Amino acid sequence: HCPKVHLRKGIAVTNGKLHIVFVSPKGPLYRHKTGIFKKALRPAPITFPTLASLVPEELNPTFTVLDEGVQDIEPDEVQADLIAMTAITGSAPRAYQLAAAFRKRGIPVVIGGPHPTLAPEDAAPHADAVVTGYAEETWPELLRDFVKGEMKPRYDMAPDFSFGKLANLPFPRRDVMKKGGYRTLHTFEATRGCVHDCDFCVVPHAWGRKPFLKPIDYVVADIKQMRSRKVVFYDLNIIADRPYAKELFEALIPLKIKWYGLATALMGRDPELLELARKSGCRGLLVGFESVSEDSLADQHKRFNQPKLYREFIHDLQQLGIAINGTFAFGSDGDTVDSFDQVIDFVMENRIELPRFAILAPFPGTALFRKLEGEGRILHRNWEDFAGQHVVFQPKNMSPDELMDGHHRVWRKVYSTKAIFHRCRGKKANTALLLAANMGYRYYAYQLHKFYNCTGGMV
Repeated sequence: HCPKVHLRKGIAVTNGKLHIVFVSPKGPLYRHKTGIFKKALRPAPITFPTLASLVPEELNPTFTVLDEGVQDIEPDEVQADLIAMTAITGSAPRAYQLAAAFRKRGIPVVIGGPHPTLAPEDAAPHADAVVTGYAEETWPELLRDFVKGEMKPRYDMAPDFSFGKLANLPFPRRDVMKKGGYRTLHTFEATRGCVHDCDFCVVPHAWGRKPFLKPIDYVVADIKQMRSRKVVFYDLNIIADRPYAKELFEALIPLKIKWYGLATALMGRDPELLELARKSGCRGLLVGFESVSEDSLADQHKRFNQPKLYREFIHDLQQLGIAINGTFAFGSDGDTVDSFDQVIDFVMENRIELPRFAILAPFPGTALFRKLEGEGRILHRNWEDFAGQHVVFQPKNMSPDELMDGHHRVWRKVYSTKAIFHRCRGKKANTALLLAANMGYRYYAYQLHKFYNCTGGMV
């Protein structure tokens, strides 16, 4: 019994419906079953629910989401009228591999996300269309062009894009996501973008330095309609616009939720903002400390981070019962072989609840990439290795092996059993949750060597 195929406005669709398959490719480290964790421990992404909500109703769409972080993908078994992929730099080679398999079967492929936005010329040969920037306006346009048989090879975000231009912004369609495959489906977004210009960060180079703000009543209504009690905000810097952040936090107070998000250390210089975050239900923040060296921060163009103020900020958050997911990156021109021990000492002295470490990654299109490429220090362009746990460039003050070995040593030292209990005991934050998260990171720390050798290539 073959499905009936109908012609709608120039293309063939199955059973009178436009069936879109969203695909999230993953690099080896994070792939389902064969990756480091075997199964996903992360909250659900919000990209595909957002894209699903933006499909024009007159196209009569149906959806399937295939996320390699929570399931296997067999390209030959996928049925679709259109494949829509999102790719970061580290997953780009896998995206291209899957796209080739789909296109070989005659299924058109659209690729968007950070990597195509940073390097559209890299993605273009592997897709029927490339989407750059945010897709609220271009995605519906692309789909209408597609059903007319007039899809263009590239769709770029308009220079004047803003949420204020969008009428009746729909809530994300979280029903398209695989239930039970993620830690939570209660993921939200109030803002996009950041006001800073860090050399290594993809945000200013891909989307500019203007933060985009969703109406606060829309954010609150979305949380209410989901009946959320615990919320994860995916905002890259939820305090990028401080007046907006204060208004948002005040609006969250009556909801009596617990929420987790991302912010810069600048939050510590605004006591009112800190107190509002606590009252609004903030229970955990990812903070990009990056380094405890002023020279390294200057090299990263992140001078607004001031190590001399870190301790007070950390203390204030911990006193408010807000756990810290503190991130550090190694490999800046200001780093030396002594930097690893300096970070270990800092993390242990300040008892940071959930520290995380990475090797600086020069993503294409960023100022860091241009600098290192100009100096002949990029070792290769195997994008799969541009994932924050490889050495893909020649460090200034150490060898690639020293950088990789030091990075691994920090992970193992900070996530020894003794170190975990030292950092977590007696905290106001949920101790059981902290210990569970730490044990997950401990497993990660002691498995990294199985995936990568010292120079960042696959074993």
